[in-house]
Formats: sequence, structure tokens, C-alpha cells
Amino acid sequence: MRINRAIVGVLLATLSLCALAAGDERVDNRARGKATLDIITGGDTERRLESLADIAPELKDWITDFAYGDVVSRPALDLRSRELATVAALTALGNARPQLKSHINGALNAGVSTQEVIEVIMQMAVYAGFPASLNGISAAREVFESRGMIIGTPKRKP
Repeated sequence: MRINRAIVGVLLATLSLCALAAGDERVDNRARGKATLDIITGGDTERRLESLADIAPELKDWITDFAYGDVVSRPALDLRSRELATVAALTALGNARPQLKSHINGALNAGVSTQEVIEVIMQMAVYAGFPASLNGISAAREVFESRGMIIGTPKRKP
């Protein structure tokens, strides 16, 4: 599902309001986490999290409250930067293809360009090795194709 920039703006504003809201810190974390996840997943958060409810409901809460409510929604980095860092980390790990594809989609939903995704994955060849980078490029290709995005030849800077 592709999410437009207006929706991203509304969701980011929601994040800000949640951060300012008074009350129970856990409720605030959950609201911030869900709002952040909604941007990344293109609004598909609930379905994805529900897939954990029957087997690991605590993991569902940890992802929402801690990972996205406490960490990913911190204000020092914007969501674009955080998603690029996540794409880099998952590429370097080399064993998390489903999560890598999900975060490539998330990066695109957060306003990252296809070329920026490719550049980050290519840079991982230096730090994680060519196999990790090649696997990341393959995952990116699948995501881009599933979204109907045209993959062009990047222009090199002189």
C-alpha cells in the first residue's frame, strides 16, 4: 500500500501530539509507537501486529511501546533517517530479508527515494560484504517492482 505525503504529514502531526499528551507514559508510548508504525507500514499496523497476538502478545507490545514508542519516535532523528539506518542494519545482518523488505517499504513510505535506498544498501558492501549488499539489492528490487516503481540507472557524480 502506498501512502501519500499528506497522510504522512497528518501521521507525523499525530506523533507530535502524542508526545505532548499528558497522562500515562505507557499509553503515550503506545500511541506514538502505533502512529510511527502506521507511517512505516502504510496503515497496515494492526493486521501485522495481530499476527503475533496468539503466540507472542508481549512481543507485539514490546514492538509498539518500546521499539517504536520509545526509540524510533525519538525527536533527534527524523523517520526518513531512522528508516535508512534500519535498512542499512538489516542489510548488514544479512539474515532478516522479510524485515528488510518491510523497512524498505517503510523507508519509501517515509519519503526516502529509491535511489537513496539503493545507495545505503550499496554502501553496506564496504562494511558487511558484497553478499549482504547483493541480497539487499535483490530485496529492494522486489519491493520496488511490487510497488510498480521504475528502476533506473543512477547517474554518478563527477
